[in-house]
Amino acid sequence: MLFGVFAVHSPELCPLNNKNSKKIFLEIQGKMRTTQKKFNIQKILGFYMSVLEHQWIIIMDAKSAHDIEQMCIAVGISTISTVKIVPMNDFKKTVDRLKLT
Repeated sequence: MLFGVFAVHSPELCPLNNKNSKKIFLEIQGKMRTTQKKFNIQKILGFYMSVLEHQWIIIMDAKSAHDIEQMCIAVGISTISTVKIVPMNDFKKTVDRLKLT
């Protein structure tokens, strides 16, 4: 199942402005790779950010939002950001479903 992980932090906690946040941020991607199987994350499809908006968007293929929640805690994302986990659907699959009804 696809999920969008939307993380937002304040300018004060931005890795560009905060040494502790910078340390956490520089380690996040490596920690995500090494723990993704533990948290039933099949694949990390994309990790994007809008620097001036202080937002990250991570697209994951995972078994559940609860597993993603636990991973966000373990790797430090929730230490510096508010996290929203949203189930996502592929546009083409949604269109195909609509055509059947």
